[in-house]
Amino acid sequence: MSKAPHAYLDVHIIQTVPPANLNRDDQGNPKEAYFGGVRRARVSSQAWKRATRMELAAGLPELERSTRTKRIVVELAGRLRRTGLDDEQAQRLASFLLAPLGIKAGKKAGDTAYLLFYGHRQLEDIVDLVADRAMALAAMDDDVLTAEVKGLPVVDKLGTGHPAEVALFGRMVADIASLNVDASVQVAHALSTHPVELEFDYYTAVDDQNQVGETGAAMIGDVGFNSATLYRYATVALHQLHHNLADSGAALTAAESFVKGFARTIPAGYQNAFAHRTLPSAIVVMVRTDQPVNLVSAFEDPVTSTDGIAAASAVRLADEYRRVTDAWGSAPKHLAVCHTFDEKSPTAIRIRELLGAPVPFPQLTGALARPLADAMGWDLGA
Repeated sequence: MSKAPHAYLDVHIIQTVPPANLNRDDQGNPKEAYFGGVRRARVSSQAWKRATRMELAAGLPELERSTRTKRIVVELAGRLRRTGLDDEQAQRLASFLLAPLGIKAGKKAGDTAYLLFYGHRQLEDIVDLVADRAMALAAMDDDVLTAEVKGLPVVDKLGTGHPAEVALFGRMVADIASLNVDASVQVAHALSTHPVELEFDYYTAVDDQNQVGETGAAMIGDVGFNSATLYRYATVALHQLHHNLADSGAALTAAESFVKGFARTIPAGYQNAFAHRTLPSAIVVMVRTDQPVNLVSAFEDPVTSTDGIAAASAVRLADEYRRVTDAWGSAPKHLAVCHTFDEKSPTAIRIRELLGAPVPFPQLTGALARPLADAMGWDLGA
């Protein structure tokens, strides 16, 4: 019996961020980690996944978007009001419709005990189950209404027809396993390629209404920050994405959208204070059929260059790719690179030797569909 085809889309990024506090810890300071014996800047995978998810959603029609919330009952009630129900009736019917999910109630009225990730179209499909008799259902007493909604395929509506966001990032529902969706994306914690020191910005604010002779600050504060060149890595399991979406074309589109969103986004912590939004210096994508490969080992020995950390980091990444590939004999089925280094620089020359000629980012993402389809055995036609 032949093994079902597997394909992984690995994304490697080198990105320099100026003074910033992208992702704070419980003390309000930028997150950090020890790696290779030194302190590094760190940005959690959750922070970058959320930034990417928000970017993906921004370009989608409303019904193709998703929401992760404790307020699904409230959201469903809002849609049920369009059937003519008043607020109280809609809230009650929404609670009964979602009761078969068995999700525990939260501390606040109408909240669930934890966040639930669902598609807007999935919620509309639940409304469609009762839209033509919502008023009649609302008039029933509790026992009769419980019996009426018990046979409705509410769980099925939430368990199928997943939007791209849910298919990519997955869903965990502790109370009902049939609603779980295995994530097709894994995102590593971003780490600086070099040692990093925590610094503090001491700031003051002056009262604009100060009178003549009044001095001093009306507010004094400080905020932790660091600056770093980060190695970022994520991988998309295309076979899992296809399983979640049940459509090869949709899976290819979602994979391409993820690469675009992951490359272009940045967590927004203290964005107004630091204006830290940058674009990567280098991005490398690889299509593999064996396993995902995180190349963070390139930076276990921290970069110490004083002549361009981003350039040195990009060369380290390319060198590590070649060493790993030669040692394990597992070259990817497709590789493409985009970078911003001067084409005549030693950095660009070395990258070309190891990874091939660079291409513009739109060309890099636009050329992903065919190698991904080939890896999965899908026919895209001529």
